[in-house]
Amino acid sequence: MSAATPMLQIKNLCVNYGAIEALKNVDIDVYPGEIVTLIGANGAGKSTVLRAISRIVSVRSGDMSYEGNDLLKLRPDVVVKQGIAHVPEGRRVLSRLTVEDNLNLGAYVRHDNAAIHADLEQQFERFPRLKERRKQLAGTLSGGEQQMLAIARALMSRPRLLLLDEPSLGLAPIIVLEIFRIIRELNQQDGVTVLLVEQNAHLALQTAARGYVLEAGKIAFHDDTSRLIDDERVKRAYMG
Repeated sequence: MSAATPMLQIKNLCVNYGAIEALKNVDIDVYPGEIVTLIGANGAGKSTVLRAISRIVSVRSGDMSYEGNDLLKLRPDVVVKQGIAHVPEGRRVLSRLTVEDNLNLGAYVRHDNAAIHADLEQQFERFPRLKERRKQLAGTLSGGEQQMLAIARALMSRPRLLLLDEPSLGLAPIIVLEIFRIIRELNQQDGVTVLLVEQNAHLALQTAARGYVLEAGKIAFHDDTSRLIDDERVKRAYMG
């Protein structure tokens, strides 16, 4: 796959929840090595885009391909095996399991035990707080620590494409800055491609290279983030 070919390509994606049209002919391209952000108001359909990619919700019509493979033909577990990991809104850690058990579950599609152990130690290096709490129940962690655990758990599957849904939600500003530093590090040092859904439009646009604005289930416009930051429509609607 050349750099000129999208890693993820979504065309005319439509998703319904009953009679409600959640997504209407959505087109999104994500190229290898990019951070791309999807911004919009609550209820615009941002999370639904990520759930459709992960095959968690049914797609009414449209096309989705990842590295040339038809995503619509794949089960959610096969999507993970193909190299896509999804960090959902609200973290969704397994609260009654330890930090270490949560991380090991992130590697459930893998069978290379020695490499899994090495990756576990790598996550502990990346997230020292998790190492300190490796035997602690995940439900006893702070919100920021749970977000770190959710990201680290996703990374245990060795994804090439990371889907992040509202990673800053409910976190203190200093923790948000740390989370976004890690996102940039994963992209720049590890080469992980990122599709980021984020309520903090200013931070998302500062972090990503390109952005899409979703309004009422439709892509209203998209551009390089350097231009979106200065776009009066974006400033007025999402940046206060």
